[in-house]
Amino acid sequence: MKAVLTTLQMVFLSIPIMGDEVTKSTFEDIKVRAEKGEAVDQLLLGKLYARGVGVPQDFKMAAKWFRKSAEQGNADAQYSLGAMFDQGDGLLEDDKNAIKWYRKAAKQGNAKAQNNLAIMYNIGRGLEKDTKQSAKFFRKAAEQGHAYAQYNMGVMYEFGEGVPRSFREAVKWYRKAAERGFAQAQTDLGLLYAMGEGVPQDFKEAYKWFRIAAERGNAQSQFSLGVMYANGQGVLKNELTAYAWWNIASASGHAAAKRYKSIITERFSNNEICKAQALSREMLKNNPKLLK
Repeated sequence: MKAVLTTLQMVFLSIPIMGDEVTKSTFEDIKVRAEKGEAVDQLLLGKLYARGVGVPQDFKMAAKWFRKSAEQGNADAQYSLGAMFDQGDGLLEDDKNAIKWYRKAAKQGNAKAQNNLAIMYNIGRGLEKDTKQSAKFFRKAAEQGHAYAQYNMGVMYEFGEGVPRSFREAVKWYRKAAERGFAQAQTDLGLLYAMGEGVPQDFKEAYKWFRIAAERGNAQSQFSLGVMYANGQGVLKNELTAYAWWNIASASGHAAAKRYKSIITERFSNNEICKAQALSREMLKNNPKLLK
């Protein structure tokens, strides 16, 4: 089965990055309050150190301030400290401590912690693999609108991991993540429409979702668009455009796209190959995001 996505432990900063003088002033103001024991300012100070805003990036200092805030019960700081133990940033990588702080934050309803705890249950990292617990925590995060968790919930339903297998439920969760702009969910939703799993088969709807994800650089959707153009499914048949999408996807390392491009090339004249290659270049010029 496809794996749940696991590269989700990034610590994000909610403060906009401004000019040097402003960020230094902001940093000093936050530091004064943090040193007085204000948990929210301790969290913000940790984020400033983690991002290097107003101060040189320093993960050890980030971890120090996250811990101070986390020990006061701040859920975001608990998540952030767990993430640093998870990744080994500023602290020795320590799955047990990552789980400890994720669990504390998850108990308070932190969706990012719930998602990451679900991942650890799913892959059996730092604790015994338990897909039911994984699904439980993915659901908690997904119901709060966490796009990664919504996608992972769709994966669990598509393959019956920790929940009864249900393509209809998979479509539901993929759609939620897709509507939030998550490219892999858009791709998988397109695949279910193309196969008629959980929804009536609808090539036009499949094309729609593949196109959205392909424009954002998703190689799997680019490959799928090529298939649809080659077969005239949901769109007028056009083998030159099929080649162009496979050419772009193969440049991102998609093995099947490379094979399909090679096969269709055998039917093309030299002039047609030149036209298809030129189309690829034009598409990429118009949207550099096609190639990651």
